[in-house]
Amino acid sequence: MVLKLYAVSEGPPSISVRQALTLLEIPFELINVDFGQGEHMTAEFAKMNPQKEIPVLDDDGFFLSESNAILQYICDKYKPGSDLYPQEPKARAIVNHRLCFSLSTYYANISTYTIEPIFFDYERTEFGLKKVHMALDVLEAYFETLGTSYAAANHLTIADFPLINTNMTMETIGLDFSKYKRVSKWYNDFKKNYPELWKISEGAMKEAQYLMENPPDLTHLNHPKHPMRKIKK
Repeated sequence: MVLKLYAVSEGPPSISVRQALTLLEIPFELINVDFGQGEHMTAEFAKMNPQKEIPVLDDDGFFLSESNAILQYICDKYKPGSDLYPQEPKARAIVNHRLCFSLSTYYANISTYTIEPIFFDYERTEFGLKKVHMALDVLEAYFETLGTSYAAANHLTIADFPLINTNMTMETIGLDFSKYKRVSKWYNDFKKNYPELWKISEGAMKEAQYLMENPPDLTHLNHPKHPMRKIKK
């Protein structure tokens, strides 16, 4: 059976998985989950992922959530020799580290400032911006220390996707990060070197920008993690 990816069209974790599947030329069926209608909040969706988070991969009845785990799984199962997820222990450790760094710090700090206020009842604050720059400082330092052109190697790996798409959220809201020279060069090089993959990110960015101008009313979701913004009619 062909892989099924349950994804949300503008979500960085979802588009990171789409980019990896596309680059690896792994056939998959893309199933768009309507976040605004709460399709991920149903009991049926919870059977695939009790966290009710997106994306979810369905590999012939084997359901896997958490985008980093999905990225690792598809490489290990379908393209084990790919440079996207190197097998040499130290090289793989750096990739795994960058994935963990993205989850714990980079995407965590930046998306709270960039994306979450578009959908939920959060404000962009000076402290939030401070955490954004802290995350950027660290990634800039990793580039300087490792001396590579991509986040974990001198070639693209799965570690780049979540980091690239976090940067995309900063571009979405017009947050200038050009003073981080290494980060900016890597981001712009990805756009230039992988135009088909960037097209996926760019589509998500345009959709998020539309939602910035037209905030969605999600008060009906009763979201378990995020406070709902009341939309004035």
